Amino acid sequence: MSGPDAENVEFQAAAPLSSEPSERSKQSSETSSQPSRMSEQPSEKSGQSPLANEGYSGVDEEGAEAPLWFPDKPSKPARLLPPLALAYIGDAVFEIAVRQHVIARPNLRPHHLHIQSTKFVSAKAQARMLALIEPQLTQSELDIVRQGRNAKSGTVPKNANVLDYRHATAFECLIGYLYYAGAHDRLRGLILQGFELLERDNETNTNDR
Repeated sequence: MSGPDAENVEFQAAAPLSSEPSERSKQSSETSSQPSRMSEQPSEKSGQSPLANEGYSGVDEEGAEAPLWFPDKPSKPARLLPPLALAYIGDAVFEIAVRQHVIARPNLRPHHLHIQSTKFVSAKAQARMLALIEPQLTQSELDIVRQGRNAKSGTVPKNANVLDYRHATAFECLIGYLYYAGAHDRLRGLILQGFELLERDNETNTNDR
């Protein structure tokens, strides 16, 4: 053996024996007895949102965490929230999806954006979209839709059909549930599929006139 390691061995051999542990061994013992702080910190490589560690996330049926858009979490788990509360947040989530959808197109005049958005956010459009995506829904999602459809929401807007309004509430209830449950991939997939099917359906109805 040569180099610094050899000198270290010779130094250790010449050093007098002591019954007391060295300072270095004391420090090593203290360090090993304390929990590692690195293990307490969320891994940056894991891709997990810091909000998820603070409890500001939903969990989908596969157990994958999906952080909410803002840190305020609901007062109850998604399955325990009233259907109209789910529809309340679902209305806002779907509104953002629609606005992002229409802003992706070239005509950005405010009046045109409003007209295009109405094709998706009206009670009639939401009821139709629900009917188009309903064959793709799971049994648990159909249960949420049923609860939303049967919820008593008080007055119905004058320009809305009662049946359309109830189905639109059911659609928004589903959107709100998927958002708070953390199933955001599923949420995006159903909305995008709904956009495509509704636009295709509208084109077919226009051509048939």
